[in-house]
Amino acid sequence: MDSRQHRRVRLRLPARLRWTTPFGQKIELANTLDVSRGGVLVSTKEPHSKGVMVWLTFPYDASLSDGQPEILARVVRCAEALEVIRAANARQKVQTGSAVELERSAKLAQLIRAIGIFDVPATFAVGFQFEEQPHSASNGNANRHEPERRGSARRTLAVPVRVQPERIPWFEEAMAMDVSAKGLRFRSHREYAPGDHLKISFQNGASAPWHGAGEFLSKVVRVTPVPASVALDVSVCRAE
Repeated sequence: MDSRQHRRVRLRLPARLRWTTPFGQKIELANTLDVSRGGVLVSTKEPHSKGVMVWLTFPYDASLSDGQPEILARVVRCAEALEVIRAANARQKVQTGSAVELERSAKLAQLIRAIGIFDVPATFAVGFQFEEQPHSASNGNANRHEPERRGSARRTLAVPVRVQPERIPWFEEAMAMDVSAKGLRFRSHREYAPGDHLKISFQNGASAPWHGAGEFLSKVVRVTPVPASVALDVSVCRAE
């Protein structure tokens, strides 16, 4: 029995995955297997560990420039794609029991044996659950009862940013979560403390939410641990 909260639909669409590693961001182009309101199943070339956060774009159009919406999602399962396809076919066979489906399943098994697919490097079926965004009236800690105290309205926006502490030559590639005219919140795997001064820049100037070019001097005002993760949500305000 399917225990998912939302009904899923088999849908093959191009998708782009973006995630952060200790050596910078990685991007993988993939395809969806099925989609629901709460998540998506994606066929990938490499495994993804459960609990890892990624930014997902789908449908993804490679012919367009940057600026396509990215959805924050968490890996909830990862299995070999062949096993997932077999399980899906088995469920469908039980549900329908039709002669056509039985014949199709038998032909698929015969084809797998004929081409020796077991010797081919495995691809993976990775299940992602969409992360709920904080309420627009929250303070960034998902506390809906505390009124917004910012002087400028913020909006949800996922864009790549480069974060470099003062007097340190190495920058971090991170993702912004939301922005306003005077600040932003980004997700990081490095440690920052309130009061730290950072230089913020955007990888794509055309889609940058702040006016101007180059680096923006900013000050850390809040650091919030991400539940069930080693990542931190870091809020900064512009110091210029």
